[in-house]
Amino acid sequence: MNETWIALKELGENRMAAVGIVIIIILVFVAFFAPFLAPHNPLEQNLEKRLLAPNSEYPFGTDELGRGIFSRVLYGTRISLEIGVIVVGITALVGTILGGISGYYGGIVDEIIMRSVDIVLAFPSIILALVIAGLLGPGLFNVILALAVTHWPAYTRLVRGMALSVKEKEFVEAARALRASNFYIMRRHILPNCISPVIVLATLGIAHTIIFAAALSFLGLGIQPPTPEWGSMLKSGIPYLRSAPFLTFFPGIMIMITVLAFNFLGDGLRDTLDPRAKEMIMMRK
Repeated sequence: MNETWIALKELGENRMAAVGIVIIIILVFVAFFAPFLAPHNPLEQNLEKRLLAPNSEYPFGTDELGRGIFSRVLYGTRISLEIGVIVVGITALVGTILGGISGYYGGIVDEIIMRSVDIVLAFPSIILALVIAGLLGPGLFNVILALAVTHWPAYTRLVRGMALSVKEKEFVEAARALRASNFYIMRRHILPNCISPVIVLATLGIAHTIIFAAALSFLGLGIQPPTPEWGSMLKSGIPYLRSAPFLTFFPGIMIMITVLAFNFLGDGLRDTLDPRAKEMIMMRK
């Protein structure tokens, strides 16, 4: 408990990480209370008020169908965070388990898992996600599946490398000498010692996932209109880029702020949880 408190204190002293945490808390608040914060129904159309510039009634203006951009951006926060958290949760869990099994057992199991990783990594992630989303069709579930399939190898490779190192430690040898089962050693010794880098990678992974999800929607293979999603909002605003740039500015700035917040937090967690990063910071000071 004391070590956890020290880690949280060090994280709070990191200014960029603190900024990231504050922004993320605000985004989560917005996602939960979007129905109460949004001044208008994000799906309600009013052609008489289409393409209005930002004003007191519509803080971010209106889109080509007269829908309030501010309300749609707020509801879009829900979609983006939902995709990011679910995809990272699935990939981190699957990748950690497979990486731990691969590194601990080795042999044919290791070969099968790592060759599967090599096959997935042989394709650029965004291209593979586009192919999967194109085959399955647009939709929230298909976007999550496409992104999960392309992101799990990073966790598997990371945890495998950690497991190869941890399984040679004295406390693991002692557990074997006491005839502890492989499942017990994996659960009690191997995986817990791999958690710190996984947390860092998962935090940064949420940022990457949000960008990928927006890219799929922008290309027409992700979340489809009229559902408010930042990537699809960017796409719908492209034809009006000169006459109404606010259509693309506000969803674009939300993507940028969200990604920066998770990157700031991920960098702060890396500096806090990675002993080698701590040593380098102390040397710089």
